[in-house]
Amino acid sequence: MIGERLPYALKPGLVGEAGQEVKAEDTAARWGSGLVDAFATPALVALVERASVSAIEMLLGADQTTVGIEVNVRHLAATPIGMKVKARSELVEIDGGRVKFKVEAWDAKEKICEGSHVRAIVDKSRFVSRLMLKAGHVNQGSDDLR
Repeated sequence: MIGERLPYALKPGLVGEAGQEVKAEDTAARWGSGLVDAFATPALVALVERASVSAIEMLLGADQTTVGIEVNVRHLAATPIGMKVKARSELVEIDGGRVKFKVEAWDAKEKICEGSHVRAIVDKSRFVSRLMLKAGHVNQGSDDLR
C-alpha cells in the first residue's frame, strides 16, 4: 500500500509555490469558462495544483507521483492579462496515501484565491499501466458514456 511507503521527510508544514504572468491563453474566454479576458478559474486551479506538486515532488520515491483528486477553491477576484499571479500551497495533513494542502493565490494587487487541494500519492508505473489499458479500450472503438 502506497501510504505505508511514504517518505519520512513528507510532513505537514512543507510549502510550495508557483507563479506566472496571465496571458491571453489563460483567460476565461479562451478556456470556455466564461466570456471575459480575465484569469480563468481553471487556470487558477492549475496554478494551485502546480504549487502543491512543488511542495512535495522532490520527496517522493523514484516510482511515485501524485494525482489531483479534489480541489475546493474560492476565486475571490479577477486578474487582467499581463498581471503576475502567485500561488502558495502548504501541506496540512497526511492521511495514508492522500495529502491535503491549504492553497492561496495573489495577483499584484490582492488575494485572488483560497481553499484546499487533495492529491493521492500513486505508484507511477501502475498508474501508467492502468491508463494505457484504458486508452486501449478507447482505441477499440468503445465511446459509450454510461
